[in-house]
Amino acid sequence: MLYAIIWEDVQDSLELRKAARPMHLERMNELIAEGRLVIGGPFPAIDAEDPGPAGYTGSVIIAEFASLAAAEQWIDEDPYAKAGIFRKLSVKPFIQVVP
Repeated sequence: MLYAIIWEDVQDSLELRKAARPMHLERMNELIAEGRLVIGGPFPAIDAEDPGPAGYTGSVIIAEFASLAAAEQWIDEDPYAKAGIFRKLSVKPFIQVVP
């Protein structure tokens, strides 16, 4: 089943994100290689493709996992989680209707 993983960042998370990003992207690439990632990306803090020093306010990942518990475990082990980037985290079952 698909699960939506949505989080809000702690204040001033940009440097934490930069440090953890290579390891985070490795995990995302694993989901891609396994055909499990639907979409993923950050929410820019300003209305811009590249928010620069304004950074990001959070992110969303929609991917396939065996269960809610598996999705929660996956994100708990993510480098962003370990770096303390998450202020608020939500993991919910998701049903893709379109496209």
